[in-house]
Amino acid sequence: MDVNLIIVTLYSYLLGSIPFGLILTKIFLKKDIRKVGSGNIGTTNVLRTGNKFLALGTLILDLLKGFVSVYFTLSYYESLTFYSGLICLIGHIFPVWLKFNGGKGVATYLGVILALSYKFFLVFGVSWIALSLLFRFASLSSIVSSLIVFIYGYFSESNSYSLLLFIFFIIILFTHKQNIVRLKNSEENKIKL
Repeated sequence: MDVNLIIVTLYSYLLGSIPFGLILTKIFLKKDIRKVGSGNIGTTNVLRTGNKFLALGTLILDLLKGFVSVYFTLSYYESLTFYSGLICLIGHIFPVWLKFNGGKGVATYLGVILALSYKFFLVFGVSWIALSLLFRFASLSSIVSSLIVFIYGYFSESNSYSLLLFIFFIIILFTHKQNIVRLKNSEENKIKL
């Protein structure tokens, strides 16, 4: 087996699997984020604790692990860049430390696409903010924005990333399947901006 593949798998998965939302809320609030709101370890649920600074910290740290993983791979194992991004995202969604029950992957996805191209990051950010202001649903904004990034990637000069961006869109769709049901039933919680 390729040694480089093993190395990239290990650091990408381990970085992705660090549950920053859980760590920050345990340290600063003495709470288990898995027992708050939706039980998710991500930014949106950390925001439900009422602590915006911890939510921002979770967003930044979850984003950084995706960015660092892919940036490092681009620098030293360039041919495995797509693989690294995918494994890092899987690590966030299925962390071994939490019995493979992690976050929805949006912040880590953001870090990965930022490392690939700042344009992808900007397209997602502008789309997410516009959709959030319009509809007030974080889940809907994340799903549609990841689709917009894929479409942008497909028609842009960076279309070599389009397959990876499509896979990311499908993964984000999958991790938000319960949100989709709640949206359909008009039961999804709106975000307070």
